Amino acid sequence: MSKDQATAGPEETSPLEAFRQFFALERDVLVVSLAMFAFSLGFQMTNRFLPEYMVALGASGFVVGLFGTFGNVISALYPYPGGAISDRIGSRYALTLFGLVSTVGFAVWLVAPNVGAVTVAGVRIEPWVWIFVGLVLAQAWKSFGLGATFAVVKQATDPSRLAAGFASTETFRRTAFLIGPVLAAVLIGLHPAFTVSFRYVLAVAVVFGVVGTVAQHVLYDASGDSVGGGRFEGVDQIRRDLREMPDSLRPLLIGDTLVRFANGMVYVFFVLVVTRIFSVGLETTVAVGGFAYAVDLSPQAFFGYLLGVEMVVALLTMAPAAKLAERVGLKPVVALGFFVYGAFPVVLVYGPDLLSPVVSTQAALVLVFAFSGLRFAGLPSHKALIVGPAERGAGGRVTGTYYLLRNTIVIPSAAIGGYLWDFVSPEVAFTVAAVIGIIGTGYFLVFGEEFEAYA
Repeated sequence: MSKDQATAGPEETSPLEAFRQFFALERDVLVVSLAMFAFSLGFQMTNRFLPEYMVALGASGFVVGLFGTFGNVISALYPYPGGAISDRIGSRYALTLFGLVSTVGFAVWLVAPNVGAVTVAGVRIEPWVWIFVGLVLAQAWKSFGLGATFAVVKQATDPSRLAAGFASTETFRRTAFLIGPVLAAVLIGLHPAFTVSFRYVLAVAVVFGVVGTVAQHVLYDASGDSVGGGRFEGVDQIRRDLREMPDSLRPLLIGDTLVRFANGMVYVFFVLVVTRIFSVGLETTVAVGGFAYAVDLSPQAFFGYLLGVEMVVALLTMAPAAKLAERVGLKPVVALGFFVYGAFPVVLVYGPDLLSPVVSTQAALVLVFAFSGLRFAGLPSHKALIVGPAERGAGGRVTGTYYLLRNTIVIPSAAIGGYLWDFVSPEVAFTVAAVIGIIGTGYFLVFGEEFEAYA
């Protein structure tokens, strides 16, 4: 298929077009996507603030790094058994089960300060330990849906328009990534004590979890589910899937793994850079319609709005970047996203000081997080490059294998970053991460292969 043929059809250069395409999806895909929106909202309201919550409960920087590594373990281990459970009991009941489990996880985070420190068999368990327990539960729905989402988009989309297909669903889902942190920032501003105000956020996340679980169970049509099939064959099946992974994915996997390892080293510390290193909130007066309003944001609340800026840029750029990929190919767009991932750690930790002669620290952080939003521009193309080479009907398995391998290698990244943060310096941790990320980007640029439908 030529590029002219590949780009024929309706223009998809704006987030609004992506929303229009989303609402044209089949009912079950729509129901699952709406549930994904609810759980993404709950997870994004809470997850980015959990390191600050843990520190407030007495955790050290190294413990925060261990928490990030623990999350990496869950991300690596959950997709495979999640798919096996879905095949065994059907999508409707699997979705309901994982929704309930995730909701309970939000509730565990909510009550963690009430539980406090307890002693079991002579061992003192600190309050922040319950944040680890809650993560085991809260991430269930998020990790479970990965392979299914990829497979649905691949089956419903022409190969030459995979990036645009992913842009449609990803734009809708990422809207929750915008609303969640901003809503959290509003709730955090309701009380001066973060450990109190953040629990307002957690309570709302529990509500979203309940609504998402009930909605998907009631609205999902299970008549097309196959129950009891697709028996999981254990480690032998994983090995077979790894051997059968398309050769063209290997350079992408290596570059992606290096980039994600770098990001994993520092991701959980982004909030601490804003709240502990720069320690800046926002005090200003906003005049609207002849009325003046005083704005006084704590560093934690300001971080929520910075995440909102990041996601606004992401939403504005994902669909146009997917359209651009149809003209220039997937590889350059994916490489752009990798570069932003790799460079962002040093931009965040050094950028505000470098910009201080020109703009305030608050304005510099807004620019820095706007830059970070560009990493999502390459996400639809990245997903298309993963699932594109897979055989028809094998998209979910190829995706699961790819993410299993990548996420397994990335597991120790946050612990390494936490060690450097606590025992060397935050600047060293972020600089090392950036070096690894740029190496991964360079490797992909040199050895990465283009998906033939976009070539």
